Amino acid sequence: MITVRPVVEVARREDFALWPVAARAPFTFLELGAAMTPDEVGTAVMSLAACNDVEPDDAGPPRPAGALDGFLHGLLTLDPLFAAGGLRVTDTRTGVRLDPGCCTGLEDRGDWWAVVDETRPAAWFGHDPTPAAERDGATIRLTVDAEAARPERIEVSAAALRGLLAGVEDDLAGFLRLAGAWADERLPGHADRVRAALARALARS
Repeated sequence: MITVRPVVEVARREDFALWPVAARAPFTFLELGAAMTPDEVGTAVMSLAACNDVEPDDAGPPRPAGALDGFLHGLLTLDPLFAAGGLRVTDTRTGVRLDPGCCTGLEDRGDWWAVVDETRPAAWFGHDPTPAAERDGATIRLTVDAEAARPERIEVSAAALRGLLAGVEDDLAGFLRLAGAWADERLPGHADRVRAALARALARS
């Protein structure tokens, strides 16, 4: 059985105390979906805010002084937003798993659809490792690390992968529903803007 799940990279934020988060190691991946706990949702929101927590340029509004407003500033004001992570593909029969590489994001998942729709023959999803997808007729060949001497691979039909990618969109919609309710409870003064920002961050490019 092959599964495809959207994942966000857990940000490194020591002593984070703006809201509860799950005990997850930094630089690991957290799967997004409708079954997450509130603390996992908090971890995902923290991570998405953290990877957009950059110093504003001269054209943007200045960073607010408060800890919460300052931390959320990039998430609420930057365009485009970056959602560090991507898609995790697992072949449960063989145990082979493809994770996103560095410097790729969930917003880049349109590249997966492009390979399925045959608008491009191949796509790469970051580096260190360097995961890749390549179409070969009706089959999509997924390479865990194209730079490896003997790379592990997963093969899936294009039709099956199309259905799995549709499931990814369902997972993200489920996460956004949870995150909206979470924001109402944890960030009532920012909830509407946080909901809108998360939807922008996870929009498919």
